[in-house]
Amino acid sequence: MVWDMSDTPAQPSEAPDFDAMTRDIAEVPAVEVIVTVAVNLMSAAAVKLGLSEEGEKYKDLDEARKLITGLAGLLDASATEISSFHAAPLRDGLKSLQLAFREASVVPDEPGQGPGEKYTGPVYG
Repeated sequence: MVWDMSDTPAQPSEAPDFDAMTRDIAEVPAVEVIVTVAVNLMSAAAVKLGLSEEGEKYKDLDEARKLITGLAGLLDASATEISSFHAAPLRDGLKSLQLAFREASVVPDEPGQGPGEKYTGPVYG
């Protein structure tokens, strides 16, 4: 689920309707919020790894490391809160990003020292 803030458009001179936005968010189950945040972190990490259509233009491994570590922490912390139906594909995506990071690095981290590996354990390529 993706939130579309355009459902409650605000005119330039009109203040946003925070009550309506709060009601909209209140109706979303926590698992949906967690999954949405995780997917956003995955997408941002992929771009920073140079995996987008524009590749090298946005590649920044320092930023990718931070995003991947944040994603791993989120998934580790929420593992008992979200079902394996939601968690399994997110863990697969995380592992793919960790492997892509290792491949993109000029000097790869030691196993267990890569982004997010303190939460997931070593990732081998």
